[in-house]
Amino acid sequence: MIGTGGSALVSKTIGEGKKEKANEYFSMLIYLLIIAGLILTIIGFIFIKPIATLLGAEGDILNYSVTYGRTLLIALIAFLLQNCFQSFLVVAEKPKMGLLISICAGITNMVLDFLFIYVFKMGVFGAAFATGISQVVGGIIPLVYFICKNNSPLRIVKAKFDGKTILQACSNGSSEMLTNISISLVNMLYNMQLMKFAGANGVSAYGIIMYVGFIFSGTYLGYGIGSAPIIGYHYGAENKDELKSLFKKSLKLLGVAALILTLAAEVLSKGLASIFVSYDKELFEMTITAIRLYAISYLISWFNIFASSFFTALNNGPVSAIISFMRTLVFETSMIFILPAILGLNGIWLAIVVAELLSFIVSSTLLIHNRKKYEYI
Repeated sequence: MIGTGGSALVSKTIGEGKKEKANEYFSMLIYLLIIAGLILTIIGFIFIKPIATLLGAEGDILNYSVTYGRTLLIALIAFLLQNCFQSFLVVAEKPKMGLLISICAGITNMVLDFLFIYVFKMGVFGAAFATGISQVVGGIIPLVYFICKNNSPLRIVKAKFDGKTILQACSNGSSEMLTNISISLVNMLYNMQLMKFAGANGVSAYGIIMYVGFIFSGTYLGYGIGSAPIIGYHYGAENKDELKSLFKKSLKLLGVAALILTLAAEVLSKGLASIFVSYDKELFEMTITAIRLYAISYLISWFNIFASSFFTALNNGPVSAIISFMRTLVFETSMIFILPAILGLNGIWLAIVVAELLSFIVSSTLLIHNRKKYEYI
């Protein structure tokens, strides 16, 4: 929320020619994030065991959950910084650095997973420890970069807390917060319905879809995060022609990408399923069908994801939040229950497709309604 909403606010401020004020906003938000991370870490340490118990964990699973959770909580501040800096590195005109840091963090996680789990037999603690170290790599490197003198427009400086600015940044990023909260809720509902209609195999197939789906939908999310600061800058600088050009080019680029990615998902469904479940014929066939039906949503989801990030970039958090709220908490959760009653198991895989179609109507309506206000068409 702070990363996406704050980066849009900071990029708009830079576009208005207020670089010193932009650095104050940026620094204040980073300080706030560190304080929030510390508070959440303490709360997590205290309540993680009761929460795990409430969710049904017991015996060894409970012990593993507490060990894994508390180990990760040690690196929570670094994790929050890692996610936040990915947006601000784009604002700082250092997207390549953001990519390099992400790659380094990922490689660190993979190498340490092998060492801690396979070589040193550290078990669940080793897996969490490896992840925590990778998050420190992803969060601390950019923190040091922005603290030191650098050749980017952003640097961490002394800043006073400004409640109005914090509220604006958080409000602007509320759609991203809603999306992340909704993902957790939707996942639980999917698992609940799948246990009812397909048992453990259905849950396994859904888990595979989530892994595979992030490869495809991640393209749209990445473009949204990367383009938001640029859109925010031109909006703040009142470069209306450039804003129109960015909007049109984004629609064309993402539209073509959607066709390619959807076709790839359909063609590669069998190969993708075989990576995970080739050992079980029934589960293998179910997973192929699930991937092919679920992948239809890639034809539409790009538009809704971009529309939400576009309004965030324009510092219109409420409209962005409406799109996210309707897309996930209203349409998708509703379809998870409605479609299976009509189509059975296939209705669960198609729930996301119908939800994206309904969201497309909402997104299109809001884009048309606000076109005169922001002049992007």
